[in-house]
Amino acid sequence: MHNEGILIVISAPSGAGKTTLCNGLIQKFPTLKESVSFTTRTPRAGEQDGVNYNFVTVERFKEMIAENSFAEWAEVHDNFYGTSLDTLEQARVDGIDILLDIDCQGAKILKKKFVNAVFVFVLPPSLEELRRRLELRSSDSPDVIERRIARAMEEIHEARWYDYIIVNDKLELAQYYLTSIVTAARLTTRQMLGQVSKMFDI
Repeated sequence: MHNEGILIVISAPSGAGKTTLCNGLIQKFPTLKESVSFTTRTPRAGEQDGVNYNFVTVERFKEMIAENSFAEWAEVHDNFYGTSLDTLEQARVDGIDILLDIDCQGAKILKKKFVNAVFVFVLPPSLEELRRRLELRSSDSPDVIERRIARAMEEIHEARWYDYIIVNDKLELAQYYLTSIVTAARLTTRQMLGQVSKMFDI
């Protein structure tokens, strides 16, 4: 039996630390591939096209919507984000585990479409700490930070339908929890049955 690739879907309010956690996960599991989303937002300092995101114009993004190129897409903070359907399907067929760092809207769409997926929501320890982290980034104006805080309060209510919730208070502990979740997902009967069948002829 061929094992399908697993989707590891991670969502969090902006500033909760999911990017750092995702980077740590990729280091821990070299065979875990990170899906590169499409977005219309402007690249931040140090970001590279095709590495952090596929940066496209609004016009091109809307063309891709019309072409049904996305497994999911959403508008967040006045920018569009989308996940390539071809990327996910090819990974599933090839047995490659894919890490998706996406917002709640997109995650909910994927939860209805993909059976072999694990959904993790990352929370900050408090809204006060979230505000402090956003201010330390120094990449957003005060108005944008306030919008992100308001958005975070909405997103936190969505955490209830995720499979797992991690509170990112101490990074090392949160990283351990996330690593444990991925390890468990790879050891389910669904994933292991093909290998075990060959070993024991069952």
